[in-house]
This record gives sequence, structure tokens and C-alpha cells, in this order.
Amino acid sequence: MATTADGFDDTTTLIVMGTFDALYQRLPVWAQHGAVSAFGVYWYWQRFGTGYRQALSDYLSRDRWQHEQWQQWQQTALRQMLSAAADHVPFYRDIWTDAQKQAARAGRLTELPLLEKDPIRARPYDFLRQDLGLRNPLTFYTSGSTGTPIASLWTATELRASMAVREARSAGWAGVSFTVPRATFSGRMVEPDPLSQGPFYRFNYVERQAYFSAFHLRADTAHCYVAALRKHRIQWLTGYAVSYYLLAKFMLEKGLTAPGLKAVITTSEKVTPDMRQVMEAAYGCPVFEEYSTVENVLFASACEAGRLHVSPDIGVVEILRPDGSPCDAGEVGEVVATSLMHYSQPFVRFRLGDLAAWDGEPCPCGRAMPVIKEVVGRIEDVVTGPDGRQLVRFHGIFVNQPHVREGQIIQEALTRIRVKIVPTPEFNESDVADIVARVQQRLSAAVEVIVEPVNDIPRTKAGKFKAVISLLGQNQTTK
Repeated sequence: MATTADGFDDTTTLIVMGTFDALYQRLPVWAQHGAVSAFGVYWYWQRFGTGYRQALSDYLSRDRWQHEQWQQWQQTALRQMLSAAADHVPFYRDIWTDAQKQAARAGRLTELPLLEKDPIRARPYDFLRQDLGLRNPLTFYTSGSTGTPIASLWTATELRASMAVREARSAGWAGVSFTVPRATFSGRMVEPDPLSQGPFYRFNYVERQAYFSAFHLRADTAHCYVAALRKHRIQWLTGYAVSYYLLAKFMLEKGLTAPGLKAVITTSEKVTPDMRQVMEAAYGCPVFEEYSTVENVLFASACEAGRLHVSPDIGVVEILRPDGSPCDAGEVGEVVATSLMHYSQPFVRFRLGDLAAWDGEPCPCGRAMPVIKEVVGRIEDVVTGPDGRQLVRFHGIFVNQPHVREGQIIQEALTRIRVKIVPTPEFNESDVADIVARVQQRLSAAVEVIVEPVNDIPRTKAGKFKAVISLLGQNQTTK
């Protein structure tokens, strides 16, 4: 879940504003607001310039297509894209066999090999279509929290299309719009001073958008964030799920009330039922989930019924078993995606590293787009038992733990689990015993469980929270 609902705000900052970072840090707060707004002029044009309105109209027109219409449209688009990849993309020209190129030209996707991340990291320009004559493409990067970042290369037309689908099927389905005031939690270091007393946001006056700092959010600062929502008449919230969840928890603890918000659209991190309940109680509005990637090989968003629909005009999504066969509805498998909207640097059967399951039930909203039942997590964050079992949804041990503000599972070895928790003042030995029992119940009594209270749990460089971390790839010992 890599991107924000604003597209690529956090990654673009690293590229476009990186040169000015040192200057920004030396500016007074009022000038930093001005710098963010000045950048907002450029960024608004990049995302909402020529072609955006037409793309928005196109996505809206397909919103209620039936299954047969989607199938026909996607197969035509897929065949065109795969044919171009076979003939005009250096990587596929060199790697695919003649038989695979023939399959590509015929649109037979499942006969093509899976694509790992390493070749893209090493040679991103080898994935550009040479027939398009692209010069100086826009470049966006993944956060790189699990390795060297991937460079995703874009045209302005593709960037505007990516914003159009978000307006149509994310903000639009939630009853809001990018044209009204919003707040965003992302990886931006908007407040450079770690000891700052506030404010903990900067305001983009061009889009009436408050950029919140994910690095200064605590119980004693929560009132500052709520004050910013009121001051700027924010109508909806978008960005990191865990940041909004923590703000909601602090608001409930401190008795803080939100202004009249219409929706929360979460990105980048999984929303659990407990998180949703807390956020809806604090913010007084529904929570919608969004699932996408910086590469934009897929886009899924929650409708008014709360179901997560995959947009077939963004990419072809497969959920596969370890043997490569497709999963049945409800069966957890690996997410593999092929880009359609991002055509200039096409990724074919790209392994995202995520685990998910299809939902076989039709959605009450009436849309015929495929539904993901659940995005379980990332492959590298699966917990492995001493007997070889691989467990997902392990963050569930924190459900109904009222004395744990936030928690993180770290598998250090097959028989050792470290549980970092940020406790409330009421946290006690019975809570420790409960956590140990829950972990051992899932894995076995032979697993050593270390419960470590901490003041805070560090985020990644992009400000993201990781609920489960496996170190088995780094440390294969059993003790």
C-alpha cells in the first residue's frame, strides 16, 4: 500500500523539493507555509493539468459497466499493451522467449513469467517503451523500506490519469473531492525540528490542504492537530492509516472532538476492524480504504458499501498460489499485477510482495468491478512457526488490548518473538501475561516471547508504521 490518496506527494517531495530541503529547514514557519504553497502551484498543474478532465470523464463513464463490458475492454487493452512490451520494451525483448513473445502478442498473460523487483531497481529505463520517444519522464520512488527504492517513470498524462481515478473512485465514492479542504498524513518531514512545540503541519493554500507531521504525533500534541482541522475547515482526511488511528485514540483519551468531517480515506497501511471502530468514533464519519502502489499497476478503493473494488482499467490483478495457479475466492495468495494505465513503463505480472484474497460475493453497490476481501499484509512480514507454519494476520494479538496504545511484532528467530508495545499508564503484568499467552497460543509454548515496553515505535524513513517484522531472512538461527 505504497501511495497516498494524493497520488505521489511523499515521493515527489524527495525529488522536486530535495534540492531546497536545507533552505526549507532554515525558514521560519510562516515562510515554510509559503514554500509549501509555492510548490503546490507546480504540483497542482502537474496533477490536474491538460488531460485530467477527459480522464476523469472516462473513468466516471465506466463506473457502472457490467462484467462483460469490463472483460472485453480489459482484454483489448491487455493485448495492445503486451504486444507493445514484446516489441518495444528492451527488458522483455531480451528476456522473453519467442514463444512468450507470441503469447504476449496474443494477449495470453498467464503464459508469461513473473516479474521480480530487482531488475526494475537495477535498470528502470530498460522498461520504458522505446516507440513513445519519451524524454525526461517524471520519476517517482517507492519508499525503499525493504530495499533499494524502485524508480517509477511517468508521463504527465499518466500522472493526471492516476489522479482522475482517485477523484472518481476514491474521493468520489466517499462523497468528497480533491477540490475541497483536506488534511494529509504522509512521509513529508513538514516540521524539521524534532523538539518543536508546534504547529505540526504546513498548509498548502493552493489546494487548501494541511500536511500533517507523522513524526510529532503524541497524546500531548493531539489537540494541536484537531485545532488545525478546525482552523482550516478541513472536510476530509487522507493518508497513513496508523497515523489517523493514533490521532483518533488520543482524541478519545483526551475528550477531543473533531469538526464536521465527511470521510477518512486511509492509504499505505492495513485498517483492522478495531482501528476502523476507533477512527469512526473519534472522527464521526465513515472510514474508506485505498490500496495502490507507486508503480500504479493496480488501484483498489472502497465503495459506499465498504467493499474494496479493483479498477480493471488500471491493471490486471491476479492472486496466485505458490505453484502459480489462481486462488479461489477467500483463499489468501500472492498479489501479482500487470499495468494498463501506466503504459509508458509497463510492468508485466509484477510481484508486489503483498498477500490478499478475492471476495466471491457480489457487492450491494451494484458495481461489477472485482472485490478484494482482504489485503492481509506483506510476504516478508509473515510470522513462521517452529513447525514451518506461516501465519498472517498476526497483528490480531492486539485486538481488545485496551492498555496497549500501539504494538509491533518482531520475529527474531523461529523460537523467539519480541513484542514492542507503547503502554498506557494502566498497563500491568496481567497484560504482559495475556500477550505472551496469545503469541504462544498461535505458535507454540516453545516460543520465547519478550514483551518490551517502549516510549514509541520508530517509523520507516517514509513515516510508515510496520505492525509485523520478520528478521528470519537476516537471522536463520532457531534460538
